[in-house]
Amino acid sequence: MGLGKYKYYFRKPRSAIVKDVLYWLLMTGAVYLAASSPYFARNLWREYERWKKYPKKRVSDTFYNLKKQGLIEIKKQGSQIYINLTEEGKKKASFLQINDLRINQPKRWDRKWRLVIFDIAQLKKVYREAFRGKLKELRFSQLQKSVWIHPYDCVSEIDILKEFFGLTDDELRLIVAEEIGDDMKIREIFKI
Repeated sequence: MGLGKYKYYFRKPRSAIVKDVLYWLLMTGAVYLAASSPYFARNLWREYERWKKYPKKRVSDTFYNLKKQGLIEIKKQGSQIYINLTEEGKKKASFLQINDLRINQPKRWDRKWRLVIFDIAQLKKVYREAFRGKLKELRFSQLQKSVWIHPYDCVSEIDILKEFFGLTDDELRLIVAEEIGDDMKIREIFKI
């Protein structure tokens, strides 16, 4: 029996298309397409392999809806179409990005500890609480009041959080250490 009538159940949800588009534009900055024909979706489809997993109409509808919501700008200038995120689109893409953050666990631990030390001003209390919550989500363990620890590489994840929350080097530091003293309790927490 073919999957024909069940195809609907195996489709990626619309939100996945939105995430793909916003991540793509966040990573590339702006996109330029040849405007050689009025068929925007067809040009986009030809230019970028990643869209071939979606029906053309859904790709086109997603771009249209994102433009309508004010998350992307689509401008035609001469023989080029320019697509880029608006400020609101950048915020949404950043939010989706931190929402999906995960720290990969390698097969072998490199025997280094990642210490996140932060001192976020009382004026930014909401940011401090949200940042602390995100560290818990990422499975950091609290070593001291504003010192959190993790055994796996998380430089890019901490950089993303730092940028998202608008934190400075004075407010947030990531330290990689080989020795932290007696680490037996922490090793038990992380099962290493």
